[in-house]
Parts: sequence; structure tokens; C-alpha cells
Amino acid sequence: MKELSPGKRRGLQACATNEGVFAILALDHRDSLRAIIAPDAPQAVTPSQLTGVKLAVIEHLAGAASAVLLDPVYSLGRAITTGRLPGHVGAMAALEEQGYLSDPYHRQTPLLAGWSVAKAKRLGVNGIKLLLFYHPEAGAATEAQDRLVRSIAADCERSEMPFFLEPISYSINPEIKKDSAEFAAQRRRIIIDTVRRLSPLGPDVMKVEFPLDARYDSDPGVWAEACAELSEASPIPWTLLSAGESFEMFKQQLQVACRAGCSGFVGGRSIWQEAARLTGAAQTDFLTSTARQRFLELQQVVLTEGTPWTQHFISEQVDEYWFQQY
Repeated sequence: MKELSPGKRRGLQACATNEGVFAILALDHRDSLRAIIAPDAPQAVTPSQLTGVKLAVIEHLAGAASAVLLDPVYSLGRAITTGRLPGHVGAMAALEEQGYLSDPYHRQTPLLAGWSVAKAKRLGVNGIKLLLFYHPEAGAATEAQDRLVRSIAADCERSEMPFFLEPISYSINPEIKKDSAEFAAQRRRIIIDTVRRLSPLGPDVMKVEFPLDARYDSDPGVWAEACAELSEASPIPWTLLSAGESFEMFKQQLQVACRAGCSGFVGGRSIWQEAARLTGAAQTDFLTSTARQRFLELQQVVLTEGTPWTQHFISEQVDEYWFQQY
């Protein structure tokens, strides 16, 4: 089991429920949110529009979450300074720039310029998140991503900042698209091998795609086997990301995942995406009724069946003199 420093333990406590599971609201979207707001002209969406949607979602849903994942550009600072983010709710921040470097088949993740783990810690953030485009068989690109993870892990260790790592799979074959049956046949192996490879490099929590594509694999028994294999591959807690699935599909996936050892969810578009194209009273009504009910249903799943993150760690031992060397 991994030893956890007092600062990291406190950060994870702040991001989780009292029961030790994660019910995290994700709002770190940038270009993907533009595409929801104005699918025909995403580049016409203004920064104030992005911030407006994010603050509305935070205002009406954050109070139910154990933590909220935000981006530094359009939401984190404003959520704090406007008081929209309640003080009892954990604050998490994305570290990466949107998009990727290199070509589509050997992706590398760029970091957001002018932002760092140390700045997030100074702000009072409770957890850092790094999205990592990853394929375990991409050669030099894989090795570069591994180095990035080790570097961020070292930064988080120095600041005692909990490190949530989000590997996103992709195809390294130009003839195979991610939404194809051919990629679906590889998806379980790719995602589980990714978790097995990355979890020892320093992250504290994995934020993981569902290991099967429900469009091609609909057998709940196979889902359970894949999630159990993922739990076995990960020595640290893992959470399920919603990945834009429909709410009902994500809820089904989360139920299976939690029964197999998952410690919670980080949910975004599956919960609130319709609100992005609404305004005024219609937006408020949707967020306070449908979106809030969705979040509470997902929360109940993890409270009932999720595995507490505390089962994966041991704490540093402290005595009455611990603070002198801290």
C-alpha cells in the first residue's frame, strides 16, 4: 500500500465525501463546451459565455458535490472570488492546456502556460488533475508522457497536493477510429494496460474511461469482469469519468464499476450538458431539477457501493515532534 503524507491525506479528504468516496462535478471543459453551446460555430463562443455557463452550473450543483473540478482560465478564480464555490466543497484544478501536441497518432499533452501545482496550492486548491492522451504502445510518445507524469508527480509530492491522473485512450493506427468496432476490440486491453503502467509513476487517484465501449459490448457480466480486472491492475483508487455518455448509460457503468472496486465518479456533460444551450429561467430550472437529480442519483450509487479511497493508503506516522521536521 502507498504511504500518504498528511497534506495529501487532507487534500483527498477535502475532495471526497465523509464516507471516503468521490462525487466530483467536472467543469474544466473548454473547447468541448464551446461545441455544446454553438455546435455550428464553436469559435464564436466568447469567454464570458463559457464563464457564465460554468458559474451557473457551479451555483446550482456544487453544493451537492464532494469537489468541483475547474479550469484556471474560465472558472476557478471566478468561482472562488464570486463565492459560487462553497467553502465546504473541495476545489480541484486542471493543469493541462486543451488539445495536444504532435500528430493525432502520437499525442503529447501540453501544460497550461503560467499555471503550476505550486500556484494551485497557494490558491487553496485541494487536488490537481492532469489529462493525459495515452496509448501504452505509442513508443517515444508513450515514454514522453511517462516522463511528464513523473514530473508532475514530483511537483505534487513537494506541495503535498493530491494528483488525479486522467489517461485518455486514442488510436495509433490512422485506419482505426476510436469509435469503431476495431478499436472497441482493443479498448479493454489498452485502458487496463494504461492503468497498470501509469499508476506506479506517482498519481494518487486514477480518473479512468469505462474499459469497454457500450456500443459494441453490452453484456453486464463482461462489464463486471473488465472493471474487476481494472481494479486489480490499479494499486491506487480509481474513479470513473462520464466521457459525454448519456446519463442513463453512465449511471449503469458507474454501478458496475463501483461493485468492482471503483471509488467514485468525476461527472460532467452527462449531468449538465443540456444547460449549456439554455439561458435564464430555463437554464436555472433544468439545473435545479433534472441536473441536480442526476447528480444525486450518481452520488447515491457511490455512497452505497463505492470503495473508500482510504483502503488504498497508509498514513505517515507522526509523533509530538513531527512538525519540527515537516
